[in-house]
Amino acid sequence: MSVPTATPTVAFTTPPNYAARLAHLLALKGFNPISSPTLIVQPTPSTISALKPYLSPPPFARPLLRHRLPFTHRNHLPFRGRRRHQSPSPVAARRCIHYRRAGQGRRAHGRQLLPVVVGLVEPPVVPDFLRDLEAKRWVPVRVNAYETRWAGPGCAKQVVERIEEGALDAMVFTSTAEVEGLLKSFKEFGLDWEIAKKRCPKMLVAAHGPITAAGAHMLGVRVDLVSSQFDSFQGVVDALHTEISRLS
Repeated sequence: MSVPTATPTVAFTTPPNYAARLAHLLALKGFNPISSPTLIVQPTPSTISALKPYLSPPPFARPLLRHRLPFTHRNHLPFRGRRRHQSPSPVAARRCIHYRRAGQGRRAHGRQLLPVVVGLVEPPVVPDFLRDLEAKRWVPVRVNAYETRWAGPGCAKQVVERIEEGALDAMVFTSTAEVEGLLKSFKEFGLDWEIAKKRCPKMLVAAHGPITAAGAHMLGVRVDLVSSQFDSFQGVVDALHTEISRLS
């Protein structure tokens, strides 16, 4: 089935770093994508300084560290394959896990490269992740490798304008922090989620995975669609396209 003739407008709050990717996928499905980032994700001088020691391990440690860069999100994959002595770019300084085995029969040590959260509440996925590592007998050391910052009071302006017009068909969230950032900006415009839904009662909410959906629910935002494909944004776009086509 195809998207109806009247082009549905879909707003998303993804950070600018990879907003173009999501916008492109939405456009390919016949949607009118509206990018309204509620977060800024980037390295800062302090996070780069914190990260550098782990990009250039001492020579004796290199054999142990090789090929031990699992990632917590596919958007952090550009980091893969970079030589450890290079300074991280804005794309490279993303959340990842850098493990080092302490030896057979001993507890394993690792450094978790995670965000500094500014202007928002740190999502529970971060402390939960660290606790899970400890439960698996890792000794995690947190390294603040990049900064996640609220995009500011006016970041939801485009979303608010379309809600006021009753012209928003769907919202896509790719992280819990994005939801919090949107709601925080809504307050600056005298709006909340309940009012937004009353003005756009048919607006669908899609989440890129169950963790984002659960986080949104905790913040009072009911999610209609949850992507079951986490390796790219294609999953959430396909789910949204299927549902809007079904409802048309």
